[in-house]
Amino acid sequence: MKKILGIIGSPRKNGNTHILVSRILEGAQTAGAEVELLFLNDLTIRECDGCHACWNGHECSKRDDMNAVYPKIIESDVLIFGTPVYWYAPTALMKGFIDRFVYFNCPENRAKIKNKSAALAVPFEEDNPETASVLIEFFERCFDYLEMKIVGRIIVPGVTHRGEILRKEDRLEESFLLGKSLV
Repeated sequence: MKKILGIIGSPRKNGNTHILVSRILEGAQTAGAEVELLFLNDLTIRECDGCHACWNGHECSKRDDMNAVYPKIIESDVLIFGTPVYWYAPTALMKGFIDRFVYFNCPENRAKIKNKSAALAVPFEEDNPETASVLIEFFERCFDYLEMKIVGRIIVPGVTHRGEILRKEDRLEESFLLGKSLV
């Protein structure tokens, strides 16, 4: 059974990002996957300070919730990264989370992330889809470096208010089908 981990980088519960990622996970679950959802805003994840303990094959020196998240990442077959566009980039929550993926730089840990699949769920206020281009490139570069593969993207422009994405039924259906296809 595939394990799929949804990661919400938005500070809003029941907001557009939460709804979008939940819909992807719902599709995956109906296809038989085991799913889990993480709200980064509920966790204490400190910034990486470049101590390089992990680069030398040691456990991360930070004593925070990320140490409990690493095994979830490792055990998952697919990671869903959900973040709205904030100033043409991911939220600070998501950026701090991704910064801690430096853990996977050393040879001992690289095998734990290499070839893992990832999908992106990106809602945002502006109507121009190009608004998300810098954010998408950020993820592409990070995942290329980590030797992960992006297997799906849901980009939803024009959603500002909490829950507004519910009016975009075609995008929600696309999200559900993406989830099913990940299994």
